[in-house]
Amino acid sequence: MHTANFYHRSRTTPARLLASLLAASAIAMTAGCATFGPDDYAYSDARVEQGVAYGVVESVRPVRLNEDHAPLGTIAGAALGGILGNDIGHGLGRAAATVAGAVAGGVGGNALEHGLTRQNGEEIVVRLDHGELVAITQGGADIAVGERVRVLSGPNGSRVERT
Repeated sequence: MHTANFYHRSRTTPARLLASLLAASAIAMTAGCATFGPDDYAYSDARVEQGVAYGVVESVRPVRLNEDHAPLGTIAGAALGGILGNDIGHGLGRAAATVAGAVAGGVGGNALEHGLTRQNGEEIVVRLDHGELVAITQGGADIAVGERVRVLSGPNGSRVERT
């Protein structure tokens, strides 16, 4: 009886594992597409007034941009880990494996989303025409020191663009 129960459980595990891998792949592909380049605007930036100032780039420093929060990866990883953990053991052992799988999956999903959304960026320091010095961090725009630029500032932040 125990062997039959094990055999039945092992037959369903590959299907669940395949479904989990497909879901994780879809999440990874979606998260990888979520980065913004210097020429991309969010829908929330449309029809929003922005101030414009002109200046000259004083310095450019490469930086790494990381997602502040990774809720999608954490939630999806926890769900998948819980599903896989639920296939292990009986009674309290199954409950413990489900919780452990959910925690491990959440941590792994969070790390995966952070890795997929990381991108290269630049900290650009601009001396505006009226003398003020501003620093703006954004996705890589390959702007060079000495280049004339415009700084667009609105409610969602600022960005540096070539003139």
